[in-house]
Amino acid sequence: MSDVHGRSSGTGRLVTVLAWALLLIGLWLWGRGVTGVPENPARPGTGDVAGLGTATVPLPPAAEPLGAAPPQRIDIPELGVQAPVMARGLDSRGAVDPPPFNRPDVVGWYGYGTAPGAAGAALMVGHVDTESRPAVFYKLSTLKPGETVRVVRADGRVAHFTIDDIRVLARDDFDAQQAYGPREPGRAELRLITCGGSFDRASRSYTANVVVSAYLTGTGP
Repeated sequence: MSDVHGRSSGTGRLVTVLAWALLLIGLWLWGRGVTGVPENPARPGTGDVAGLGTATVPLPPAAEPLGAAPPQRIDIPELGVQAPVMARGLDSRGAVDPPPFNRPDVVGWYGYGTAPGAAGAALMVGHVDTESRPAVFYKLSTLKPGETVRVVRADGRVAHFTIDDIRVLARDDFDAQQAYGPREPGRAELRLITCGGSFDRASRSYTANVVVSAYLTGTGP
């Protein structure tokens, strides 16, 4: 995880390492269904999962990372998503705190980590549904490698990401480092995360997480 504030002291690096370790523990718990989204158990939570997989088509080369700037909006053309982004921290269990339940069409960005477009893996979380309707990441699992995610940043630049991997990770066999850690050193990467699998009535949580991975391939208006 890169330090958005650019601190280079030994203390800063130590704080960053400790924060990353805490985040991974929290994400591991979240992946195991500790942070469930309340929903109507009679309705599926993730839409069609047939498109899951890794890239089998040629993908563009990675672009040079940008500087740090907070995200303002995320666009996913294939899903018709244009959603505002709010910075979020960690909840009481150490997981990324998603947007409030009364704002299901907003995406949360882990504001103490990597900014989208900067080197490292930027984390964005969104609800899959509410008790009454689909939410912003309802069809996240239908994305495919080669498709595009755009993030509008506060510095006026638009970071273009290309999806290279979509996974459904079961909560009972969850590896937070493998799911959320950077895939290639020095590359600007993006993770889009929501609940997945089926809804477990006993625990009132989902059985898995959907994790979409993408990397920076350009910038534009």
